[in-house]
Amino acid sequence: MTKAKTSMNLDENVAGALSYLIFWISGIVFYFIEKENKTVRFHAMQSILTFIPLHFIAWIIGWVGAPRITATGPYGIPTYNYGFTALIYLSWIIWAITIILWLILMIKAYQGEKFKLPVVGDIAEKYV
Repeated sequence: MTKAKTSMNLDENVAGALSYLIFWISGIVFYFIEKENKTVRFHAMQSILTFIPLHFIAWIIGWVGAPRITATGPYGIPTYNYGFTALIYLSWIIWAITIILWLILMIKAYQGEKFKLPVVGDIAEKYV
């Protein structure tokens, strides 16, 4: 069985897995560099569409829930806001899901399987 090559002279499964390596950043790189291989472009686009929203949602929720020193209170003493613990935990859960999904997608791509996520996979196929 011969492995399909890409325009970057990589095996298709290696390039697909590398599309997930640095989350959405490597997805963007591989999407614009790879011009011919539709499987690699699919993995790259799925990486972009999956990890950009997860990254920013987790970051924003964590930032909103983070403790911080707020404006000065009475007598010029800074006040401390303890944040929203539930939001911080929710952010951690989203990060954990992101890491697990990242590992699954990289492994499946390396095995040569075109693993489609439910909504994102269909959208990614349209842009290939």
